[in-house]
Amino acid sequence: MRMLFIRHGDPDYVNDTLTEKGHREAAILAERAEALKLGTCFVSPLGRAQDTAAYSMKKLGKTAETLDWLEEFPARMDLNHNPGLVSAYPMAEKINGRYRSKVVWDVAPAYWMKHPDLLDASAWRQSEICRNSNTVQVYDRVVRAFDAFLTDHGYIRDGIAYRVEKETTETVTFFCHFGITCVFLSRLWNQSPFALWQNLAMAPTSVTEVVTEERQQGCACFRGLKIGDVSHLAAAGEPVSFSARFCEVYSDMSQRH
Repeated sequence: MRMLFIRHGDPDYVNDTLTEKGHREAAILAERAEALKLGTCFVSPLGRAQDTAAYSMKKLGKTAETLDWLEEFPARMDLNHNPGLVSAYPMAEKINGRYRSKVVWDVAPAYWMKHPDLLDASAWRQSEICRNSNTVQVYDRVVRAFDAFLTDHGYIRDGIAYRVEKETTETVTFFCHFGITCVFLSRLWNQSPFALWQNLAMAPTSVTEVVTEERQQGCACFRGLKIGDVSHLAAAGEPVSFSARFCEVYSDMSQRH
C-alpha cells in the first residue's frame, strides 16, 4: 500500500483559503498529479486543503472524498486555565486581558528542550502540556479513525505493527495539513507526535510518500520514501513558501519569529 500526504498550498489562515502564491503552487502541483499516480483521493474539510485538491482533481477529472478527521490537528492550549504553561507558549497573544487559545504543538524550543518527556514515544502522554489540554483525547480520536481506515484497506493494527489481512498495492492520497500528517506518521512509526511537530517542516504543497514493507508475510510496517518533497515547485521555478518554518537566524527579522 502506498500513501501520499500532500500539504495544502501557501495558506491564508484568516480566510481559510490560499494566498495568490498558494494558488500558483496548487496549479503547479496539479501539473505533476498524473505522474504522482494519486490513486483514490481524500481531502480535509478545511478550505485551504479543499482549494488545493481542487486543482489536481480538475486536472485528473476525478473527485476527492472529504474526511472530517483529516482537518488540521485541533487540540488547543487555553492558558487562561493554565497560566503556569506560559513559558511553553511565550508568544501567546492576549485580547482584553485574556489569552487567545494556542495550537497545542506550537511549543517554544526553550521549553521542549528542557522537557524530554514530550519527545518520548510513550511519556509524552503524561507530559505537563498533555495533562493540561485535550491533546491525548484528540490524538486518540484521530488515530482511531486512521486505523479504521487502514483496517478497511487490509492493514489491522496489532501491537506496534500492522497485520496484513489483505495485500494491496493501491495508492491513497490525503490532501491535508502539516500537524495532522505528523500525527499519522507518529502513529505509523510509534513516535511522539511532538518529536515530529518540533523536528520536521513540510512546505506548502509538499508531498510525503509512505509505503508498506512486508519483509515477513502478514506483518507490515510503513517506510517513508519522501518527506516534504517540493521538486514540482523547483522544476517550475516557484520559490518554496516559508510557511511551516521559523527564522533560520534570529537576527533576520524578515523571516517568521
